[in-house]
Amino acid sequence: MSERLSRRRFLTVTTLTMPLWTMDLHSQFSPPKSDSTASAKSWSSVPAPGDLYPAEPPELAREMVLVSHFSLARVKELVAARPSLAKATWDWGFGDWESALGAASHMGNRPIAELLLANGAHPSIFSASMLGQLDVVKAFVAAHPGIQRTSGPHSISLLAHAKAGGEAARPVFEFLQSLGDAGGSPEAPLPDHDLSAILGTYVFGQGLTQQVDVSVEKGKLTWTRRGTIGRVLFHLGEQVFYPGGAPAVRIRFTEEAGVKVMTVSDPEVVLVGKMNRTAGS
Repeated sequence: MSERLSRRRFLTVTTLTMPLWTMDLHSQFSPPKSDSTASAKSWSSVPAPGDLYPAEPPELAREMVLVSHFSLARVKELVAARPSLAKATWDWGFGDWESALGAASHMGNRPIAELLLANGAHPSIFSASMLGQLDVVKAFVAAHPGIQRTSGPHSISLLAHAKAGGEAARPVFEFLQSLGDAGGSPEAPLPDHDLSAILGTYVFGQGLTQQVDVSVEKGKLTWTRRGTIGRVLFHLGEQVFYPGGAPAVRIRFTEEAGVKVMTVSDPEVVLVGKMNRTAGS
């Protein structure tokens, strides 16, 4: 029969071994003093994030959507650095939201679209149309009758997206064309004398950016607030327009005491400017 360990012997053994046991725990769960000091220094050297963190920097989202129109090399760089930018969107004005994939889709840029999709971009009927995915487009139309009339960024029609896809998207183009209403609504005619009458600079405040230029750019009537990107205008009739990508917004041109007046409603009146032809010079 084995000898029972006496209380005095137990205390003696545990007292001798405890320092080794606690030292081992300390080495496992506590970093060396030098590492702690180094960590403290590295923490103090990291700048505080901006007020928008953890949202992605807006300037990167804007660039991502912009370059997704044309630069595969830059898209690759941005996605490699921040994969979530494959899903970036940007409001170009009046709520004309565009995604990086949307940009590639209406430009017919298949390599960029495929890269974005491979990195988590959200596919849409517009990307499917450009990529020639006929079964996908047919499924969308079957599930949501009339969806073919929905326009994409900048009010670019679904049919135009399929056309941008080229030969690979021809079956989609022909299917959408057969529906009869996937090409967008026609604009109301705008006589030359009415067009000439509204061209000019409209001032709505004292600052340099509180001016809007209404001009013809690349054959399109364009509304541009100083310092921003211009928005194409679509004529609804009687000198009433909506900007591309924002069919609910109304831009009206009237005349008061011989001066042309521009009123922007979004949906309430948000801006009233008077023409100043000398301001644009």
